[in-house]
Amino acid sequence: MRTVGIDIELKQTFTGVNLSYNFILNYIGYDVDRIEQAIKEMQAPVSLESYIKAFTIHELGHALDRKALMDSLTKTIEYHEMKKTHTIYEQYNDYTLLAMLIEEHQMNIGFEETAWANAAKLNLEYGIVDWESFEKVKDQGMSTYMDLYLKDMQQYNKLLAEQTGQIA
Repeated sequence: MRTVGIDIELKQTFTGVNLSYNFILNYIGYDVDRIEQAIKEMQAPVSLESYIKAFTIHELGHALDRKALMDSLTKTIEYHEMKKTHTIYEQYNDYTLLAMLIEEHQMNIGFEETAWANAAKLNLEYGIVDWESFEKVKDQGMSTYMDLYLKDMQQYNKLLAEQTGQIA
């Protein structure tokens, strides 16, 4: 973080999330146990050092996008409230609720893409991590978001087809 000149607090967390940027409190959290597990889950392995460097500049990429993240807070709270007031079953069997989850996925994917683009710029300028490792970590990170999104889209399309079939 010193290398790129971005001064953000680093805090150890126990959240089950490898590294994450808390845009409200403006710090990067890391969970050592989850990082160790996540490295083992990599489809295309990289070194621990490369993994941490790539994800750190990714989280710094989120920090560079903090204004957009802050602007999304109202929507984020809306999604959170919906999840608190509806069961998982309701969320996945009511197409209007599931549409909210999909909208949240799309918003998060957009933030992830921006953070990775920002991370690539930082890496290009400062040479933090080799590009092969960067791409492997990026692909793994993006796949977690895309897999959940695509799974929810399948369920949404199924519900929509059922709804359309009932109307016809």
